[in-house]
Amino acid sequence: MNIDWSSVFNLESLLKCFLVGGLICVIGQVLIDKTKLTPAKILVIFVTSGVILGGLGIYKYLVDFAGAGATVPLTGFGYNLAKGTIEEVSKLGLLGAFTGGVKSSAGGIAAAVFFGYLAALISKPKMKKQ
Repeated sequence: MNIDWSSVFNLESLLKCFLVGGLICVIGQVLIDKTKLTPAKILVIFVTSGVILGGLGIYKYLVDFAGAGATVPLTGFGYNLAKGTIEEVSKLGLLGAFTGGVKSSAGGIAAAVFFGYLAALISKPKMKKQ
């Protein structure tokens, strides 16, 4: 079986992915360094902005352009929530507003819980000094 590696490692796609994902990370780092926002608030801002941009149909263009560079960060999680909700609302009506986001993000949520649990088993947490 011969694999066409040029289609797997398309340099242009990798560059777009890296630049968009990196830009999202730079925005997060600037928010950490230049504001008094806590990491939790920044997380909420990123997920919420992904939901809003996804709901407005704007984030889809970024996903089409950058692929995983736009879907892997927290904004991509918010986009996935919005996308799933919109799809389920069109199928189920109001009930879809409650089930769509979780249904579309179930794999990511399950992976986060599982790997978070593994990390908790492996690490030795210490209390922060006040």
